[in-house]
Amino acid sequence: MAEVSNVRPLRRPAPPRVPEPLWREVLGSRLRELRRQRAEKLTETAGRAGISPQYLSEVERGRKEPSSEMIAALAGAFDLTLIDLATLVTEDLRRHQVATAGPGARPAARPAARPAGPVAMAMAA
Repeated sequence: MAEVSNVRPLRRPAPPRVPEPLWREVLGSRLRELRRQRAEKLTETAGRAGISPQYLSEVERGRKEPSSEMIAALAGAFDLTLIDLATLVTEDLRRHQVATAGPGARPAARPAARPAGPVAMAMAA
């Protein structure tokens, strides 16, 4: 009589995944970096953005999820457009992704550039 084996191939445990940071955390870190590059106090930047220093502090620490209006006001306080600030945050997220991907991992493919401005408006029509 033939014997049946219950041997299963060994599976290597998956490496622990580093959680992707939240947008608000990366945004806050970038805003703090921009403020420190200017050697400004919270009160100075918050005053230009029209928000309280306490709120700015919470945004910088990733505790608050600012509205799009607040993000635009903060971008303006640094003489940036909303697109400029969003691009900086996106680049920070990409760097994090590459840094935590592990050895031999390939970075995710960049999405194809989409037209902006009048071209995008014409395509939408």
